[in-house]
Amino acid sequence: MTTDNIDFDHLLRSNLERVFNERDDDKRRIAIAELFVEGPVMYEPTNVVRGRAEISLVAGNLLTQFGPTFRFVPDGVAVGHHGLAHLAWQAGPEDGPVAVTGVDVAEIEGGKIARLWVLLNAPKSK
Repeated sequence: MTTDNIDFDHLLRSNLERVFNERDDDKRRIAIAELFVEGPVMYEPTNVVRGRAEISLVAGNLLTQFGPTFRFVPDGVAVGHHGLAHLAWQAGPEDGPVAVTGVDVAEIEGGKIARLWVLLNAPKSK
């Protein structure tokens, strides 16, 4: 599969919705198997996460930590080419203020996410 045929927006939005917003462990594991290569790596600001099971654990822990209405929402359309794509997002309680913003940068192999960098924006000064 060439990267020209990949719907980067669909892939990265699916990652936000089906992995990082999914509270059901089984559904999240199924989504990760569909969206990520067998041995993915996720780079967070303070951690490197290796493997599908560990990515699922991180996503589940984030949702538990921040409460039942916390959600990631895409900000714009994901763009990419030649196996690299990015999607801006914001997150916070569904009816509350935005708590954090950032961007996911993904390296795509065979139509799946091989490596994912989670980049957080600096908090806005008041």
